[in-house]
Parts: sequence; C-alpha cells; structure tokens
Amino acid sequence: MNSAGRRVRRAALVVLAGAALTGLLSVTAATAAPIGAPERAAAAARTDVYISDVAADVGIEPHSLNPLWTSPDIKVCPTAVECAVSQNPIVGATNYVFVKLRNPGPYGSGTSSGVLRVYRTTPGGGAVWPTHWTQIGAANVTAYAGVTTVTIPWTGVPGPGHFCLIARWVSGSDPMTFEGPDISTNTRHNNNIAWRNVDSVRLTVGANPVVRPFAIGNSLTVPSRNDLVFAAAEPLQAMGGRVVVDLGPELFERWRAGGAVGTGVRPVGRTQVEIVEPAKASLGNLLLNPGERVEFSLLFSAQAASDKEIALNVTQFGPDTSGARWTDLGGVQYLISADKR
Repeated sequence: MNSAGRRVRRAALVVLAGAALTGLLSVTAATAAPIGAPERAAAAARTDVYISDVAADVGIEPHSLNPLWTSPDIKVCPTAVECAVSQNPIVGATNYVFVKLRNPGPYGSGTSSGVLRVYRTTPGGGAVWPTHWTQIGAANVTAYAGVTTVTIPWTGVPGPGHFCLIARWVSGSDPMTFEGPDISTNTRHNNNIAWRNVDSVRLTVGANPVVRPFAIGNSLTVPSRNDLVFAAAEPLQAMGGRVVVDLGPELFERWRAGGAVGTGVRPVGRTQVEIVEPAKASLGNLLLNPGERVEFSLLFSAQAASDKEIALNVTQFGPDTSGARWTDLGGVQYLISADKR
C-alpha cells in the first residue's frame, strides 16, 4: 500500500476510535448519572437556616461574639402565647419554648425542612454533648423565607426549675459543620445550634437568700484546670446586693489545694466564698477530672429595693476540645432585681 493509502487508513481508524470513545464516555456518564446526581442535587438544594447566638449574629460560622450562651432566639413562656420577655419555667406545669428559625443564612437559600430539637441541662458551663443534655421536645418544621417561630411544649418541668437550653436545627439540606463533646465549640461553629442560659433572680429585701444551682464541667479526656469569672454590668451595692458561692466540701477543698486562687473574693464559711467585687471577681485553678461535671450553689440576697435589673454574668473558662487553652466554656446571665416585702 502506498503512503497515501496508509494515511487514509490511519485517518479512518482515528475517526472510528474517536467515535467509539465518545460512545463509551456517553454510556459511562449515563450509567454513573444516578450515583452522581444526588450529590449535584444536594449541592444545588443547599439551604441555610440559622438561630442567633447573640443579637448581632447573622449566621457566620464560626464567630467570636460573646456571651455565646445568651441567644435572643430562644424564649421560655408560661403559656402557648409568646411572651415579651423569656421567663423561668414553672416547676410541674406545662411551659413553652419558642425558637426563631431565620432563613436564609449566608451559606444557602430556599425553603428548608427539618427537625427542631430543644434540650436542657443544669445551668453553668462544661456540659458534655450529648451526655449531660436531656431532650425537652422536638417538632418537624418547614422553614420558609423570613423568620419562622416554632413552639415546643415543655411538660412536667422538674425542680428547681433553672436550666440551660440549647436548640438544634437538624436538616439533610443544612448539615452541621461538626459536633463533638464540647457544646461551646459546637455552638460557635454551627449556626443551626443556639444556647440560652439566662435566669431571672427576683429578691425580696431582708428575706432569706435565693439559691441557684451552677455546674462546671470538663469535656476532655484528661484533667483540666478551670476558672470562674464574675462580671456585673452595674454595682450590686445599689440594692445592697450580696452574692455568695457555696462550693461544697469537695470543690472547696480542690480550690484550697490549688492555692485558693481568686480576685475580688473572700472566704466566709467552711465551704463558702463571698463575691466582694462583682465587676472583676474570679475563682481560679479549679481541678476537674475527665468528663466530670460538678454542681454547686450561688446564694443571692439584697438589703435595699431597686427598680433596676442588674445583669451578673458567671462564666467558666478553661481548655476545650478544639485545643484552645482558655475559652468560654459556658455560663449563666443572672438578671437580678430586688423588691420590698
């Protein structure tokens, strides 16, 4: 065969091979389509519903806004009609938790379907997820554009009626970034988790102290040392206010063994420490064992009436599972007021 003939044959083979390859790719793509299609559909249908952690939160994850545990989108009310201001639940009665779902956030759009779950635990910090949390209730929800308010009945509220709450939006089209044992890390990195630890403390002048539970915990697999920080927005002296921390025998001994580290405090009993400078008080170097959560008490009293409501934040700081050596592990905002008898 001459050279011209060979060139014609090679050209024909190239055309045939190209056609065969094209056909093979078409069949392969058609066969693979059912596997790849859901991934493309999920990406196209990515939704983003968020619950605000603080008033300035617009759904960015993670963020550095604080206090992380004062979500304005979680509210407790005594009736199925939403109240103006969140209240402490009434023990033994049916209360209602209202949660606002905001759609869209910064990472998706469109109508989103999922389950809203609400949980409770003892007020304080260091609550390990999910070990220390009890579900209050759940609701299947379709979240349209705008704000959807979901009502979760809370039946049989146990005493003493003071809790931390978290709300979790669980949706296949709006997945969590990640969830580990540290609830503060989870909340900061997932805009579909929000946390509320706000407690109203109504005092009567000259009456016995009002007692509130508080717990600190360690979500790590190794021992950790933690601090409690007390920060009041205004001086408690305006109402002759007094705050005493009753650590209990074991935790008080750990504090003493750790050097009785503290600022703005003074021991006033076998297991008690008074906060004498609530604007800048702390108890430090508190040793906690792996996975441990220790409960103690805060005692509030007042000697003068005041028409002001004073906010006192009590926060646990320590290491978390993300590797941070000093971070907000949770706390409670106490809204303190004092009335005459």
